Amino acid sequence: MNDKLKPMDNNPLSGRTIFIPQMSIEAAAFFAAAFRSIGIHARVYPESDNETIRLGEELISGDECYPQKLTLGNFHKIIKDKAFDPEKTAFFMPAAGGPCRFGQYVPYMKKVLRDIGYPHIPIITLMSDTGYNVEYEGAGNFQRNAWRAIVCADILRKLLLKTRPYEINPGETDQVHKHCLDLMCKTIEIPDKSNREKLKDMTGCLETVRDCFHKIEIDNRKDKLFIGIVGEIFCRLEEFSNNFLIRIIEKHGGEVWLANMAEWLTYVNFMHSHRLKIQKKKISGEMLKMKLKNVIQHRDEIELYKPFKEEFKGYEEAAEINDILTKGIPYLPYRGALGEMTLSVGTSIYFYEKGIDGIIDISPFTCMNGIATEAVYPKIAKDHNNLPMRVFYFDGTETDLDRDVSIFLEQAKTYRKRKTKKRIYPLPLNFQYNAIRT
Repeated sequence: MNDKLKPMDNNPLSGRTIFIPQMSIEAAAFFAAAFRSIGIHARVYPESDNETIRLGEELISGDECYPQKLTLGNFHKIIKDKAFDPEKTAFFMPAAGGPCRFGQYVPYMKKVLRDIGYPHIPIITLMSDTGYNVEYEGAGNFQRNAWRAIVCADILRKLLLKTRPYEINPGETDQVHKHCLDLMCKTIEIPDKSNREKLKDMTGCLETVRDCFHKIEIDNRKDKLFIGIVGEIFCRLEEFSNNFLIRIIEKHGGEVWLANMAEWLTYVNFMHSHRLKIQKKKISGEMLKMKLKNVIQHRDEIELYKPFKEEFKGYEEAAEINDILTKGIPYLPYRGALGEMTLSVGTSIYFYEKGIDGIIDISPFTCMNGIATEAVYPKIAKDHNNLPMRVFYFDGTETDLDRDVSIFLEQAKTYRKRKTKKRIYPLPLNFQYNAIRT
């Protein structure tokens, strides 16, 4: 069945562990912690590897997209594990309508469970068409905690990516990131606290996270090429699926600004409101709920980012999702072209205005979003001082990414000499090191 969360005394997850897909290690871990805060045991899917691909291929027909192969592969890993108990297992998978193959993930997973003899295992899903609203007693508290968890995940990832290219001791930033991941999970999963108390706890933990990153020894005298990454949300956030492209960029002298996850959720809210207007429900209870949700989420996001005013100088996210969507109207207007393609286009232009040196779009091979954006990127590049833009497609096969990244960064280096939009730099994370950019 396609379960929605129900009151705790009649919950299909009672006594079960719900597994969360690892689209982003930070977001998955924090989202699982949000489930634990309401008494639902939750764990993150195993990390993807070559075995994931092999196991995924056992369950697909060949027409599925690469993220579905990986998701099914890790789903298969859980089922094949010796500790697997169908009576104590549940799976979480969000869903969406529209032409994207993502809309088929949940129905296909249900088919697989039927085929292998486990039709009773719940698959818990939330629909993008309704803003991922949760329906159960106390859902507002869970939903708010989950939203804050996603924002915290974006913050932690941003700290990681802006620090790691400058670290003096290789691996130190990853170690601090893992430590901070655990700290945040312990904070998010604390039960029985008011929303005010939870926000205070999370903000306090983020201040601790900030201070942990301050202790990392960095050398930021070398100005790295600044590369913006957009694209399909799974492939850009899940390292294995993009062959660890960000680390390759860093190895070749680049620093990455990765489009965040909250961007997608605010877009979903925006489009839900847009559909209500089309349905002549501009004045309705449903619209009022959506507006209140937007106000509360935006207020929480501002509060969680407060400890990072100096750290994120020059890395500020767009104030409103409409700021992103409006920029893309001349190329892929959001009223006609839906989904990640509109965000990739708008965010690319936003990155350009923040002084980026090049844009990489990460997409699964044959992805509709990647194909659409690749068609308009030449026009965007021409209109923006010939900004280097390239789509990197992934399907699990080996490619010479070192060569391709090296070529792209040479183009970015040439562009930087002529660019008119200058980058704004933050204060060094390690104030004691007192390094000066040259």
